[in-house]
Amino acid sequence: MQENGTEVTAAGIARLAGVGRAAVSNWRRRHADFPKPVGGTETSPSFALTEIEDWLRAQGKLAEVPLRERVWQQVAGHPQGPVTALIHVGCALLLVHDRPTVWLEVSAGSDARLADLLPAPLDQVLTPRFGAIRKRAVATPTAAQLRPSAPLLRAAAELAAELDARKAFEFLLGRHLDANPRQYTLTPTGLAALMADLAGPATTVLDPACGTGALLRAVAAAQGAPATEEQHLDGQDSAPELAALTALRLALHTRAVVRTAAADTLRADAFDSLRADAVVCHPPFNERNWGHDELAYDPRWEYGFPARTESELAWVQHALARLREGGVAVLLMPPAAASRRSGRRIRADLLRRGALRAVIALPPGAAPPYNLPLHLWVLRKPALVAQAARPEVLLADTGVFTADSRGGLDWQAVRTAVLDAWRPFDRTGTVPEQPGLSRCVPVIELLDDDVDLAPARHLPPPAAGGGERLADVRDSLGETLRLTDRLTPPPAAPRPPVRWPLTTIGELARGGALQLRTGGSGGHARVPVLTDHDVLAGTAPSGTLPDSDEEPVLTEAGDVVVPVLGGGSIARVVDEATAGAALGRNLALLRPDPAALDPWFLAGFLRGTANNRQASSYASTATRLDVRRLQLPRLPLEQQRVYGERFRALAEFEETLRLAGRLGEQLVRGMYDGLTDGTVEPG
Repeated sequence: MQENGTEVTAAGIARLAGVGRAAVSNWRRRHADFPKPVGGTETSPSFALTEIEDWLRAQGKLAEVPLRERVWQQVAGHPQGPVTALIHVGCALLLVHDRPTVWLEVSAGSDARLADLLPAPLDQVLTPRFGAIRKRAVATPTAAQLRPSAPLLRAAAELAAELDARKAFEFLLGRHLDANPRQYTLTPTGLAALMADLAGPATTVLDPACGTGALLRAVAAAQGAPATEEQHLDGQDSAPELAALTALRLALHTRAVVRTAAADTLRADAFDSLRADAVVCHPPFNERNWGHDELAYDPRWEYGFPARTESELAWVQHALARLREGGVAVLLMPPAAASRRSGRRIRADLLRRGALRAVIALPPGAAPPYNLPLHLWVLRKPALVAQAARPEVLLADTGVFTADSRGGLDWQAVRTAVLDAWRPFDRTGTVPEQPGLSRCVPVIELLDDDVDLAPARHLPPPAAGGGERLADVRDSLGETLRLTDRLTPPPAAPRPPVRWPLTTIGELARGGALQLRTGGSGGHARVPVLTDHDVLAGTAPSGTLPDSDEEPVLTEAGDVVVPVLGGGSIARVVDEATAGAALGRNLALLRPDPAALDPWFLAGFLRGTANNRQASSYASTATRLDVRRLQLPRLPLEQQRVYGERFRALAEFEETLRLAGRLGEQLVRGMYDGLTDGTVEPG
């Protein structure tokens, strides 16, 4: 039987009951039998999950909560914290995955029996996967430590039966990372896949700043076949909880030997004798306290002792020191590392000895911090026997693929452009120049006083097309402005306000006149994702969803999509071009019954300012729209269609204005560029 150890906040209670937090506050005031807080603070109390479930069930308020949500609530409210809960869950799921019959044996009976019996079989699974207890990052939890987790472990095993052990752990870990965005620096999936492609096939892979294991997982996935026990995935992180979570995550994904260590990599390298085939790394940026004073005579500084402000160059040399001869390292670097004067001597030596093979500038938005165009450095361990330095270095800039909207980076286009340049260069040492995108630069050309490796400073500008291209843009702008003039709404005859009988979206949903869905946080379908920013900006679907077993909500023509965060009166009718895209986060989808509601009528009235104001609530940093409270007039379908046609015409006018704005910006920028590079005459 579940103990009262798992706690839940008011927000969690609201999710369990399918209501807003204000309703929970009202219940606490109005019902004397509402469970008393067992923890938290006066302003943010927490309650025993079992007591809350019993009370909601007795009141008939307990919503049908999916199993995964119930398990997540237990993780989030675990008395020892969510990280400990995730580690215990990961250990149990590894047992479920590797030895399911053993799990069935130990889980029979009470929670106390489960906690007492579990450590021994866990140790039998963890030791062969992670090594001796004194060396591994995942220690076998004791019976006393497992006792508060026993109900959670049963629920997690039930979730594994529904999804499988790997997907269950990925879901719970993903929810934890989403709930703590400022606590972890994550490597996006698309970037991790690109870094794995650049690293190439490898039997032994090291990530010396492994975080949550995204890069090692991407390398294992890029092998093209399931990893075997001959492959080694090694990781180290200064945070013990990340080293443990990475080990469990990788063990559930692959049969490779997994070794992770919890220690400061630069000060206490756990893999000092390793010579890996590949190193992938997303190191911490701009660290001053990286060990400059105590590591002055460390043998890893083969290319020069890094300055206190050059922690990234310390990570570069650490990566090279852990490679076998000919091994490849791929590091994510801040753009300043390519040009800071304090690092020019180390950069020069990396070039002279042929260790630095490529510097690739990524578009802004590729990874945190999202406002910077981060770089990828690709390095190769030089041969021990002195050889002639490589005469050229590949410099590439993928800034042309910068997304027009948040979350819309086209990783497939970036990956294709980078690999199309890197792979032939890696084979032959040279590749044809692509103006504005990539160029092989002779090393001697870079060995000046600055040794500036920023790709944009060494690439020829892309072919602008000069006057011909600008003439085409100007013609398109002229046509668009003429269309805008034709679509301008006619003068509106004033009349007094009309007071229609009103209904709400919630009532229409209950009556079957429309379906109401909300965007998800994951999915296995590889389709474009319509984001809230796409809806606000009127652009095509541009986002992606993390891989999970959650079924994405796919849009259909005629659906009406409404952003629920950030305020504003916006509603978008899905057209044939957008249909089939997955619904992103912070969006609500309304699917009207065509026999009862006209979609353009629906979308038009949802955009009313007064309508949005009365349906919005305000937090400290955001405005949230309660879609169910939005109102519509009760009108017959024929009259709806009259309004719908007018709303459709307004939407077309709005889109044409947006296009005119984009073309105008393009023309102005092209004129500035043409006049400054000499491709356009000033007269």
